[in-house]
Amino acid sequence: MIPLSLLDLSPIPEGSEAGQALRNSADLARHAEALGYNRYWMAEHHNMPGIASAATAVALAHVGAATSTIRIGAGGIMLPNHAPIMVAEQFGTLAALHPGRVDLGLGRAPGSDQRAAMAMRRNLAGEVEDFPRDVMELMAYFESAQPGQALRAVPGEGLDVPVWILGSSTYGAQLAAALGLPYAFASHFAPDQMRDAMAIYRERFRPSARLARPHVMLGVNIFAAPTDAEARFLFTSLQQSFLNLRRGRPGKLPRPVEDMETRLDPHGRAMLEHALACSIVGGPEAVRQGLRDFIAETGADELMVTAAIHDHAARKRSFEILAGLHQELAAAA
Repeated sequence: MIPLSLLDLSPIPEGSEAGQALRNSADLARHAEALGYNRYWMAEHHNMPGIASAATAVALAHVGAATSTIRIGAGGIMLPNHAPIMVAEQFGTLAALHPGRVDLGLGRAPGSDQRAAMAMRRNLAGEVEDFPRDVMELMAYFESAQPGQALRAVPGEGLDVPVWILGSSTYGAQLAAALGLPYAFASHFAPDQMRDAMAIYRERFRPSARLARPHVMLGVNIFAAPTDAEARFLFTSLQQSFLNLRRGRPGKLPRPVEDMETRLDPHGRAMLEHALACSIVGGPEAVRQGLRDFIAETGADELMVTAAIHDHAARKRSFEILAGLHQELAAAA
């Protein structure tokens, strides 16, 4: 069986606040480590009332201190928002504190709206070439310093920080293939170009000193519960949150509701079915079959699982059920 990893946006549920969300993240990371998950990633989002992971490197330091073996990383850092040397120093610091455990996923989307992007960058000028150039500059800061080198990332230089390219289109697939880097696709909310991106990445992959063979990780929403009905109930928090975001009303993670179907108009239903197509929701048997089918249909090398569940205990239980099913399938393989 392929590895399972966990993506956590540190959701802030209705009725709670950011500090509790970050404490929940540390608790979930310890839980994921004990369950055998491969990686624990957090992601950069800004101006989002329901997400507490905006300062991603700081949040990862908190999670890293709470764990000891699971890989921690960004899924991802939105590189246009930052100077490459600052990202190198931040993740170099994480790698110095937690050697051999840190990943750095890089995206070119803003992770925010236009107002937040302007507030961070001061201008939105940029060229198509800026992202590849910034990725290569960033990776260079992780190389060993050369004699007389004037600009160095400390901590950062000489540290083995695996760099990933993230994407929701074929652009990232082409760049990851050209640079010989692992690739993570955001199929959990943007599945349209998933198969095209995977094909391009694998066909055009050039081996590098960082990676000998292509490695693609797919995002997938998995909501597991003791029964199908309870899982569908928990899933309504993500459905509501997604609709609120698309309609320009981002907020905290809503409480689940029993009557989600009656709240959907045809446009909203179609939007959810399309955007959240890569979702597995159900009791153990449904999740077991869904997991098996998704892996067989996509040929992914790894899955990055996410579950925005309002109740922290139910969220932990969902990942626990999934880990048990994954172990069963691995034993049977």
